[in-house]
Formats: sequence, C-alpha cells, structure tokens
Amino acid sequence: MFDMVSRRGFVSLSAVAAAGLGLAGCSGNKAPESTGSDAGSAKASSKKETVELQVFAANSLEKALPEVQELYTEQTGTTFADTQFKASGDLVEQMRAGAAVDVLITASKGTMDDAEAAELVDADTREDMFVNDLVIIRAEGSDTKVEAIADVANLDGKIAIGDAKTVPAGKYANQALASVGLYTGAEGDDGEYAPEIADKVALADKVGTAAAYVSTGDCVAGFVYSSDIFRYEGIEEAFVCPEDSHKPIVYPGAVAESSEHADEAKAFIDFCLTNKKAQKIWAKYGFELSA
Repeated sequence: MFDMVSRRGFVSLSAVAAAGLGLAGCSGNKAPESTGSDAGSAKASSKKETVELQVFAANSLEKALPEVQELYTEQTGTTFADTQFKASGDLVEQMRAGAAVDVLITASKGTMDDAEAAELVDADTREDMFVNDLVIIRAEGSDTKVEAIADVANLDGKIAIGDAKTVPAGKYANQALASVGLYTGAEGDDGEYAPEIADKVALADKVGTAAAYVSTGDCVAGFVYSSDIFRYEGIEEAFVCPEDSHKPIVYPGAVAESSEHADEAKAFIDFCLTNKKAQKIWAKYGFELSA
C-alpha cells in the first residue's frame, strides 16, 4: 500500500515548496529541472502500476482457481477482484446485464457459444482450457451401489442433478440419462425425465449444491464432475459415466469484450495453460488440460 499524506500535511508541504520557489526567483536562480534519471524513475514507476482483473468462472473451479490466481499475483503483481463462481449460465446472464468482467471461464462450450453470440467475449481469445469427467456420487461410506447409469432408477431416495437451464453439469447428466432412456431429450435441456425417476430428481442451482445434497443425506446419489470430489467433503465416487454417454466436458475461457485490461486478461489465460506450477494445481483438483 502507498503511504497516504493527510490534506493538512499536503497543504503544508505545498506552502513550503512555494516559498522555496519564491526564494529561488529572488536570487535569480531557476527552479531545478527534472533530470533524466528522475524521468526514468517516473516511467519505471508507471510500469509497476498493478492491474486488477475481474474473473467470472464456473462454480466447479471454486477451489483450484484461487490458488492459481495467488500464484499469478506472486509472479506478476496482477491482482484479482472478488472472483465470481456461479453456474455458467448465470454468469453469462450477469454479463448480459452489464457486469464488468475481464475473463470468463465456463463449464461448457454451449455456454461460451452463447456468450460469443451475444458479443460478450472476444472470440479471437477463446481457448479450450480444461476437460472433466461426469460421475455419479454417493455419501462417503454409503452402501449405495451404482454400476451403470440406469441403476439410478432403482435407488431408494432422491437424485441430485443440476438444473440444466443454467448448470452445465445438469445438462451433461441429462444427456447421460438420455443414453439409457431415462430422459427424452438428447441435448440435455430439451426433454423430460422418464417416469421411473421423475419424482426422484432434486434440481440444484449449481453443481456444488448437488454435491451438498448428497453429502448431507438429502439425496442418495447425484451427478457432478470428478473434480468436485476433490473440493467437497462427505462424498465419494460411485460410478464414472462413459465418455460416449454425454458430450465432451470442456471448459472454454475467453477475454470479455468489455475488459479494460484485455492484454493482461489474455496473459492470465495463457498462464493458466502453460505455467508448470499452475498445471500441478489443476491436476490436484482433478482437472486435465484440454489437448
């Protein structure tokens, strides 16, 4: 933090400076001119001005991203405003409403497509950043058995699924259910649940809420990302959904069109993908870099 000078102190210093200039004028001496080194120092000082980035990121990045941001701040001096972690669809709606954003990272290509179509992000900066797996979870230590997606229809209790209107994980879950005839829409947000599970589904406003429903026992199973097992306590993997049961889970990132720090925002995205220490953090939380 810079040292602050009180208004009274500033006035006093100004008066002294003015008196000094007056004396210099009386004696016929000119006020001292800035030296080259002074100008160089001022220029260097301006270069050291820190930039603060506002990042909007998918809820499932809530644990990993802050550690990467801390690493980036240590290495570059760039700081971050209060990063918003919400369902990807909700983040895009906030941007539509005029939220000031520098970087957007969503949990699905479709959500980023929406942002791009609305000209909320710079398409030239878009990068596929991470991939993830869809898993069915149970409470830690539970005897709930799931050996196939279709097994959820036979469970005695509720099934937590993200609301596909705004939660990409819910959309992927519905695609997986559609692959075994338990949902009527192949896209994951365009159908209805089969009678066998319609009364069992507990919709969640974000993937973290789905995980919480399972950890507290409100639901006997739920659909989340594999990375969520690393960031929430009280849950464990019961079954990994086959890759061909749903569309690839990809996290795209892009610089927001409204960003006033576009170069710095793009540099941060690049750092996330190329820095070795950052890559270790992603791996720690179950994320793989997109090939």
